[in-house]
Amino acid sequence: MKKLYLIITLLTYFFSNSQSSSDNLENNPQNRFRFIEVKSHFGAFLKSDNALGNSGILDNGYGGVTVKVGWQPTNPEGWASRYGYPSYGIGAYAGFLSDANVFGNPNAIYGFMNFPISRSDKRNIFSIEPSIGITYNLNPFDEETNELNTSIGARAAVYFNIDFGFAYKFTRELDLLYGFDFSHFSNGSTFKPNNGLNLYGINLGMRYHYNAAQFKKDNDPYTNNVLPARFKRPARSARDMTGGNFISVYVAGGIGQTDREIGTNIVFGTFSGVLDYEHQFNEMHAITGGVDFFYDNRFRDVEASERILAGIHAGYDFSFWKLAVKFQLGTYLSNDKGKGGYFMRPALRYNISKTFFAQIGLKTLDGGSADYIEYGFGLRPFKW
Repeated sequence: MKKLYLIITLLTYFFSNSQSSSDNLENNPQNRFRFIEVKSHFGAFLKSDNALGNSGILDNGYGGVTVKVGWQPTNPEGWASRYGYPSYGIGAYAGFLSDANVFGNPNAIYGFMNFPISRSDKRNIFSIEPSIGITYNLNPFDEETNELNTSIGARAAVYFNIDFGFAYKFTRELDLLYGFDFSHFSNGSTFKPNNGLNLYGINLGMRYHYNAAQFKKDNDPYTNNVLPARFKRPARSARDMTGGNFISVYVAGGIGQTDREIGTNIVFGTFSGVLDYEHQFNEMHAITGGVDFFYDNRFRDVEASERILAGIHAGYDFSFWKLAVKFQLGTYLSNDKGKGGYFMRPALRYNISKTFFAQIGLKTLDGGSADYIEYGFGLRPFKW
């Protein structure tokens, strides 16, 4: 529970700080646009050919409810203006995953960002919305009481969702929402088994827009002195096309299990070291390439000197605000020691300053299965 409270605090600080930065630059105090959203989710599981997939438990599908609170930046000189004015916020999820005796009753706290794709003059707006957070209240695998749940080995997991949705502007304040989404639950092989849960389905809901400045301007419930409830999104501002080259150094640690530790709390440490070259085309797009050094203490049957792996990788970065969404694909220069011919690294970087950054990512095995979660810090000492 302490980890859950920490993540909730960090998410609240992150979005509050992000909104405060935008508001401090905003000269118009009447542009404090907010929204509250409720959605219901229905769908099915992506099944694997294993005992759980063949048991029939997943045939009943899943349901869920999400509640979100969001902020809409409006500063025409801020970063959001160059990305089509995306909105962002925090949300809560309650899921009903077929059989509570197997999966538990998962809840999640997460952050989200909504990127509008359609032009603002359309009544029906298409958007893409990624979300990431933590799921808790899961019922993990147990050899005696829950042997079917080979998907989740811990009571908490990472929650990821991506929604391809539409918002129909129904009234001045109200949107009708519908879309298709994909969700994933995984603990990154911190505790095994960890086949993960993959869900896909449809969602329906409503979004209520309001202007927080209304309460200060005129709080009379019968007033006609009403501020705009929703932001009228202007055309996207020109992006910063400044490019550059960087050398970065990143070090990260993690923990994980092997199949021998299933059902126990025994975990072993892992280490990742990365030397990266980054070519930035503009403020949004960059490509990367570099070398990797891994140390995996789960190789208990060999000497410490034989637990080392070396690799190379190439990747792509999508950046916005102080964040970068990274994807890297790599291969091993040394013996892969059973990890497979290649690995992937999806990651999220937060730029603390122009030189220092924090990053969390997933190091995978051959085929995309989780190897371990990387938690780390880095610096970019060289730029030209």
